Amino acid sequence: MNENRAGLGYQDFEEVREKHIFYIDKTDFIREWWENADKVTLITRPRRFGKTLNMSMTECFFSNKYADKGDLFEGLSIWEEKFPDGEYKYRKLQGTFPVIFLSFANVKATSYEEMVFKITQVIADLYNENDYLSSMNLLNENEQEYYQSIKPGMDTKLATNAIYLMAGFMQRCYGEKVIIILDEYDTPMQDAWISGYWDETTSFFSSLFNSTFKTNKYLERGLITGITRVAKESIFTGMNNLDVITTTSDEYATFFGFTEEEVFIALEDAGLGEHKDKVKKWYDGFTFGTHTDIYNPWSIVSFIKKKGKYDTYWSNTSGNGLVNQLIQKGNQDIKQTMEYLLQGKSFEAEIDEKIVFDQLNGSTDAVWSLLLATGYLKVLNVRTLDMDEEGVGEEGDTWYTLTVTNLEVKKMFRRMVRGWFGGNAEIPYNNFIKALLINDIDGMNEFMNKIALHSFSSFDIAKNVSDDDAPERFYHGFVLGLMVELSGRFEITSNRESGFGRYDVMLVPLNRERDCAYIIEFKVHKPSKEKDLMQTVANALSQIEEKLYDAKLIADGFSPQQIRKYGFAFKGKECLIG
Repeated sequence: MNENRAGLGYQDFEEVREKHIFYIDKTDFIREWWENADKVTLITRPRRFGKTLNMSMTECFFSNKYADKGDLFEGLSIWEEKFPDGEYKYRKLQGTFPVIFLSFANVKATSYEEMVFKITQVIADLYNENDYLSSMNLLNENEQEYYQSIKPGMDTKLATNAIYLMAGFMQRCYGEKVIIILDEYDTPMQDAWISGYWDETTSFFSSLFNSTFKTNKYLERGLITGITRVAKESIFTGMNNLDVITTTSDEYATFFGFTEEEVFIALEDAGLGEHKDKVKKWYDGFTFGTHTDIYNPWSIVSFIKKKGKYDTYWSNTSGNGLVNQLIQKGNQDIKQTMEYLLQGKSFEAEIDEKIVFDQLNGSTDAVWSLLLATGYLKVLNVRTLDMDEEGVGEEGDTWYTLTVTNLEVKKMFRRMVRGWFGGNAEIPYNNFIKALLINDIDGMNEFMNKIALHSFSSFDIAKNVSDDDAPERFYHGFVLGLMVELSGRFEITSNRESGFGRYDVMLVPLNRERDCAYIIEFKVHKPSKEKDLMQTVANALSQIEEKLYDAKLIADGFSPQQIRKYGFAFKGKECLIG
C-alpha cells in the first residue's frame, strides 16, 4: 500500500488499479456474491462507502469487455482463491459474461418530467455504447426501428422495457445471459419525495424494475445498490427473487467501508500510526449487521491525503438535504430526541428498514430508520421483546438503541442546526446568545424578533399552520440552537419536571462562578385572556414561580441570585421577552 497514492473521487476500478491509487482489497465480495447465487441482490449502504467502486470492480471481473484484463486482479484475493487441488477457483470466470452497468447517481431533478428525461438519457447512453449490436445482422427490421427510437426524452412506455430488450439483444449476441448492475437506484426517489412528485415516480420505477429484474428471461444475475431500502410495495412489487441486504444484515458486512484493522494498517503505512485513537473517535462507529468498528472510506482516505488533518470530510460532501429537512421540519419528538443526541445520549426506537417515504412526515420511527440507513445513527443494542410491554410493544417486536455515529456526524448535526438560524447574514444568532449572557433584554428582544421572523417558516411543516401554531414548531428548534452555541458552557435541558410542572428550557452552568443558571418559559399570546404581549410575559414568569421550576436548581445549591428567569411571549411572528 505504500506504493499507492491516496486519491479521492476514483470510482472506476480499472483506473484505480492502473494508476496505482490507494486501494483496500474488497474483491472477496465477488466470491461471496457469486456463491450466494441469489438472482437479484439489493445492497444498501450510506453514501461514500465504496458502492460504485465495488460495482465497477464486479463489472471488470465478469464483463466480456474486460476478457483480457485479468491483470487488474493480480495479487488480489479473488485471483488467488484456489480449490483444494491447487487449481485457481475463479480465474476462468473472469471476463465471461455480457454485463449492463447503469448508474442513477446523477439523476437529480426537481420535477417528474426532468427525472424521466435524465433516466431516458442514461438508457440512451447504454444503447449508444452498444451500437455495434445494431450493425451485426442480429436485429430484424422492427428491432432495428426500435433501437433507433431509444433517445433522451423517449416515451416512458419505451423506456420501461428498454433495459430488458437490451439484455435480450446482448444474450442473442454472446450466447450468455446478462448480469445487470444498477448503482444508486434510489437517488431519483429521494429528490422525488423532496420535490413532491413521489406517486408518478413510484409508478414509473415499478414498471422499469419489473421488466428489468423480475420478468427478465435474459437475466443471469442482478445487483442493485442504494442508500435506502425503499419499500417493496412502492417499486419492487412482486419481486420475490430479490435478496435485500441492509445495514443490519451480516452478509457482505465488511466489503463496504474499511474495517478497523484495514484502517490501522493504512495509517501505519502512511506514517500516521500515532493518530489511531483520535481517528477512531472521529471516524469509527458504523455498524453493519453484527460487525462493528466500520469506518467511512471517504473520511479515511481524505485524512491520509491531508496528512493527518481532522475535518468533517464525509459530512461535507453533498447529500444532507433530505436529513436536514426531516429534522428541521420534524415534530417535537424528533427535535427533543436530537437534543439528547447532541448531548451524547442514546434513545430507543422501533426500526423498519423498508423506507416508506410517504410516512416520513408523520412517523417518527420512519425518520430514525432513514437516519440509520444513511449512516447518521448507529446501533448500540438490539432487544426483542419476550413479552408484551405496555406502552412499548408486543412480544416479538425488535427495538434498537441508537446514538450519533461518531464525532464527525455530531459536528455535522451541530453545523446543520446552526445553519437554520444563520441563513440570513443580517441575523447573527450568536448575538442573541451574547445578549442573553449579559442580561441585555433589549438586545435579546431585537435579535429574537429577527430570528423568529426569519425562522418560523422554516419550521412549519403543514401548509395550513396558523401564526399562533408557529412558536410551538419553532420552540425545540430554538433549543437545539441554544445547545449548539452553549453546549460547552451549559447543560441544557427542555421539557423536564421540576417543582410542580415541566419547565420549557433550563440552562445549568458548568462554571457556577462565571455564569448564572437560566429558566425560560415559552407562551403563546391568548387574545381572549391577555390584553397584550406584556401580560403574556407576566403570565409566563408567574408560571415559573407558581410551579417552582427553580426547585431543582435550588436543590443543587444555586442561590436565587444565581437564577435568571425569562418569559418568551409570541403573537404570530412577533416576540417579547421579559
